[in-house]
Amino acid sequence: MSLPAWRRLAVFGLAGLTVLAAAVPARPQAASGSAVVTSLTLFAGTAQGLRRSRDWGGTWEQAEGRGLDEVGTVRAILPIGPRVYLGGDGGLYVSDDFGLNWTRPYSATPVLAVCASRYPQADPTVFIGTPAGLLKSGDAGRSFAPTAFPQVRVERIEWPGPDLVLATARGVLVSRDAGASFTGPGGGLPGAPILSLALSSFYAVDPVLYAGVAGGAFRSSDAGQTWAAAGLEGRSVNDLVWLGPILYAATDGGLLRSEDLGRTWAALGEGAAGRAGIRILFPLAPTAGAEVFLGTDRGVYWSGDGGQHWRASGLQTEEVTALATFPQPDPVQKKRR
Repeated sequence: MSLPAWRRLAVFGLAGLTVLAAAVPARPQAASGSAVVTSLTLFAGTAQGLRRSRDWGGTWEQAEGRGLDEVGTVRAILPIGPRVYLGGDGGLYVSDDFGLNWTRPYSATPVLAVCASRYPQADPTVFIGTPAGLLKSGDAGRSFAPTAFPQVRVERIEWPGPDLVLATARGVLVSRDAGASFTGPGGGLPGAPILSLALSSFYAVDPVLYAGVAGGAFRSSDAGQTWAAAGLEGRSVNDLVWLGPILYAATDGGLLRSEDLGRTWAALGEGAAGRAGIRILFPLAPTAGAEVFLGTDRGVYWSGDGGQHWRASGLQTEEVTALATFPQPDPVQKKRR
């Protein structure tokens, strides 16, 4: 099966899971030389640094030198067109050529999370989460200043607008003024660090969010003011993705899925059984949810049927701490062209 046919299968979404489970597509060929083909490129963070695949997870190479010295464990990767942000033990790294060469504008602390404006061409604001709090840049990451946020570890950042939502060691905190002030944590959350977040796609009018801790998942329907348990008791919920009506959770017990907003959960993982899930990546989201990559305690796994069946996709001797790819073209803009 040729690459275009394979990638087109993903757009049928969850309705085509049975067909996709039976079809095992051929791996595309890697780009030649130093060329970057964004539709084939994946990034993976590990304790040994940044890994890059030029053939959609078929093979991986170490991204080293070229400004990535002292990066250590990679914690966050955010590709935005040619610009790529990377957070790691060595600080914040930025590439303006699709991840080939890097500079390090911030090195004072490790960087655990990176979040940019949804409109980076018009608004160059970038937030980074560190073990000592939240920092804000008004110049696309060239320089950073403290915010009103307390000196507490920040694991995840979501910025649906206008709210800025943070997963921290003290719970979920929310700012409605771009980091000038914060509220929270709300009632109902355990006194444990927040490991993961998932927000409604229509958060501005439907402020529902989920949070994962080392002990389960929790749901808030009022922008984090109050919380209720949402299952997965006893599990460390390392990542959450809310795609359409389905909620996915990467846990120390593998990948699970809920189709009823967290009331019940079903285990997924044929082909990846026994692996602890760390990061989930739906590369075609929100257009389609059939194709998914899972970063685990031992490598990357790929599924073409929404997580029902998996196959190994490299790095099977490494713990994968971050996964990312370049954003898909805006389907509306593409149609207009």
